[in-house]
Amino acid sequence: MPDQGLNITSLQAGYGDITVLWDVTLNVPSSGISSLIGSNGAGKTTLMRAISGLVDVTSGLIEWQGRSIAGATPAQVLEAGIAHVPEGRRLFGPMTVEENLHMGAFLRKDGQAPFRRDLDRVYTIFPRLKERRGQAAGTLSGGEQQMCAIARGLMSSPRLLMIDELSLGLSPMLVDQLTDALRQLSAEGLAIFLVEQDVATALELADTAFVMDRGRIVRSGHARELAADDSIREAYIGVAH
Repeated sequence: MPDQGLNITSLQAGYGDITVLWDVTLNVPSSGISSLIGSNGAGKTTLMRAISGLVDVTSGLIEWQGRSIAGATPAQVLEAGIAHVPEGRRLFGPMTVEENLHMGAFLRKDGQAPFRRDLDRVYTIFPRLKERRGQAAGTLSGGEQQMCAIARGLMSSPRLLMIDELSLGLSPMLVDQLTDALRQLSAEGLAIFLVEQDVATALELADTAFVMDRGRIVRSGHARELAADDSIREAYIGVAH
C-alpha cells in the first residue's frame, strides 16, 4: 500500500492545448525530503503548479493523505495542508517581512495562540527575518527573500512544503543555511518536496528522488543511489566516477 503522503497516478496536465506532463506517477512520502530533478523545461515547475491547483489537470489522479485534490483550487490545496513556495519567491515587495508572514496565515482559523507560536518558530529558524521584520520584503537580499518565502509557506502550518528552485541565484553559504533549515524542519516531522536545479545539492539533501525528462518520470529511488549512478552524474552533474 502506498505511503499516505502525496500520490500521483498517470497525471497529464499542461496549458491550454499544450500538454507538458505525460503519465506522471510518483509518491512523495508523508515524511522526509523528496527531490525532483531534471533539465530546464522538463516539466518540474508545471508538476508543482498542477499539485497546487494552478494548472489544469487533463487526466490522472492527485491524492494527498488518501483524499483526491485533482481539480481543487489553490486555496483548497493550502487548506488541505500543502504549501507551495514558488519559483521566484513571489513576495509582496512593498509589504514588510512580518506582513508577508501574516499573509501566509490568511486561511488559518485556529486562533492567535497557534499563529504566534508559528511566528516565533519561523523567527527562530530564520533569525535574520526577525531582525528585518519591519523591512519591506522587496528590499531584502536574494537569500533573505528566499527565507521569507519559505517562512511565509510555513505560516500556513502545512504538513507538506513544496519548494520550487531553492538555491536559484544564491551563494553557496546561503544555500547551506537554507538546507540546514530544511533538515531541521524535516526532523520536526514536516514533509518537504523540492525542485532544485543544483542536482548535487538536491540529491545530497533528499531521502527520495525523482528524475523528470520531457514531462515524464524516468527514474526514481533512494537519493543516494541515484547520486552514485554514473548515468545520472554524467547527465545532470557533469561528472562520473
